[in-house]
Amino acid sequence: MICGECMRSLLLAGGRSSRMGRDKALIEVGGVACIARVASALAAAGCEPIRIAVAQPEDVERYGLVMPDGLDIEWVLDAFTHAGPIEAVVEALSDPLVSDVDSIQLCPVDVPWVTADLFFELEKTLAPGDLLAIPADPQRIHPLLARVRPAVASTIGDDRRPLHVQFSEMEHSTLLTETAILRNVNTPDDLN
Repeated sequence: MICGECMRSLLLAGGRSSRMGRDKALIEVGGVACIARVASALAAAGCEPIRIAVAQPEDVERYGLVMPDGLDIEWVLDAFTHAGPIEAVVEALSDPLVSDVDSIQLCPVDVPWVTADLFFELEKTLAPGDLLAIPADPQRIHPLLARVRPAVASTIGDDRRPLHVQFSEMEHSTLLTETAILRNVNTPDDLN
């Protein structure tokens, strides 16, 4: 297998957006939909192909309309609709196509200020003996922005505790970074 054909990142876009009250993927920040901003940052960091996990088939068409041309994207449906990020992460990392990849960049759809530089830094931060590199601000870690090795899937196994708990218990590196680029949009107030 040529690693150029393997997934390099997983963009999680299958959430309900219930606290926001509308689809976070399509919310525009600076005139660009969140999903397009995040995918562009992943592509700029060399994290293509980008696997985008969505909840429903119609999401592929809706999200595809706002995506920049030329991105190497693989659309996949979550096996369990709205089951949460743990299921999507385990499913993606258990894919046989991932076995030849050293690590994969995770990213949720609701971090429109994330940068390619963060993804470059996480890749450099991932130490040889670690399962993942987690970005953190002074307040907390951000597990859905972690750089992870495929072995994380078997370490998670059937454990459904929150990812921030599980990831903090795994061998990991931490990258302290600016709060502003890690900021996510969960409610309308987060856009101000």
